[in-house]
Amino acid sequence: MSRLPISCPLLTITAALTLACGDDGNTSASAASTSQGPGTVTLTNGTTPTTGGSQTDSSGAPTGSGSQSGTGDSTTMAVDSTGSSSGGGPKFDLGVTPDAGQGGCGDGDGKPKFSYIWISNSPEGTVSKVNTFTGVEEGRYRAGPGVPDPSRTSVNLLGDAAVVDRNGGIMKVAAETKNCVDLNANGMIDTSSGPGNVLAWGSDECVLWHKPLPSNSNRGPRPVAWEGFYDPKTCTGTSDRVWVGHFDQSLDIGHFYRLDGKTGATLDMVDVSPWSGQSFGPYGGAVNKDGDFWVLGWNTGPLIRIDAETLQVDQWPTPPGAFVYGFGLDKNGDPWAAGSSQYHHFSVQTQTWQTFTSGSSMRGLQADIAGNIWIAEDFPCGVHQVDAATGNHLNLFQIPGCSQPVGISIDVEGFVWVVDQGANAAFKVDPVGPSLALTVGGLVGPYTYSDMTGAGLNLVVNPPG
Repeated sequence: MSRLPISCPLLTITAALTLACGDDGNTSASAASTSQGPGTVTLTNGTTPTTGGSQTDSSGAPTGSGSQSGTGDSTTMAVDSTGSSSGGGPKFDLGVTPDAGQGGCGDGDGKPKFSYIWISNSPEGTVSKVNTFTGVEEGRYRAGPGVPDPSRTSVNLLGDAAVVDRNGGIMKVAAETKNCVDLNANGMIDTSSGPGNVLAWGSDECVLWHKPLPSNSNRGPRPVAWEGFYDPKTCTGTSDRVWVGHFDQSLDIGHFYRLDGKTGATLDMVDVSPWSGQSFGPYGGAVNKDGDFWVLGWNTGPLIRIDAETLQVDQWPTPPGAFVYGFGLDKNGDPWAAGSSQYHHFSVQTQTWQTFTSGSSMRGLQADIAGNIWIAEDFPCGVHQVDAATGNHLNLFQIPGCSQPVGISIDVEGFVWVVDQGANAAFKVDPVGPSLALTVGGLVGPYTYSDMTGAGLNLVVNPPG
């Protein structure tokens, strides 16, 4: 099999998809931790260090609590000033090998300007922006005021990241400094350049907005996903709204909000009551090409879909006896889930599940453009390769240095990224073989199980063929 480039909108692609992860942290590590210190990148042929150093601690006002209502809720920090991408919009880059009929969308050499994966350092309360080409961490940001606990990141078609804080909030970070805001009017953008200079909360000018959300102990916000719309005829697209959800365990309600991507203001609210799932409630989320928000509940489900136009909620039970955790959509917009020793495919057309058994402790997952589903595995430690067309298990690659993998994402070149909580690292895997391409160290208990690169959103809005 050959590695195929992601058919990626924009000259600027980054990372973030919401898949479900184990917030309980009870999974045992199957290998020793391989923490390499701040910002280290281990290539297959050597080591290239990035900037090291300790984090700058900061504090801020406590996050909001209680329910939100109406559309005039307040946000803190800066408001995105980049404006709408309508009326022509950004030009999209379709990768090294453009899809049929779309060859006019390239950018000269056909390569994207940048590609980032956004990884949450949950216990540190930060999120890292890592260059997927080089493995160098180019920024690290506080995920909220007080004591944030980030777990999910979602990247839009413009490359910007939404970061969800389980202790109560969501923020937006710009991928490019040209889209940041000079809040203190000093004629420059004050922002982090890597793990060695994490700025105090409220002072990083690439954090465009922050919105407090309710958090009830460990039942705070989790599922998050940007919408995205793409026109292959004009090579333009928009990514103007973002979905996020949380669980009110005391009232047994799943709360979901659609936010304005430029300001963080609430546009729509949907409640699902009673929430028929267990414990952590709504866990992983993803958006299809129509903007519908798909959400999977932890352990027993359910699987729900919120219609982007009508806000109608459709709900399906998960397979009997299944433990579900990882979540994502394939190029057809069909949901996949994984957990324990099984993975599951839900056909939207027939509204039925198909279950497959393999492995022992499956976690996050994501589909790629070549027709594979990639699933993290704790025992043995590595990543599964599954044929999305048939559900057949193709391979298990046991990653050197692997300890406790959580999330999976695909980058713009088609490499598979595995975020490893136990190893304090992220592994870049070449699907050809598969083989290990490089290791990014210096992360802190990284726990991200979502569309960390934006490739998941791009796959459904701009599918191959």
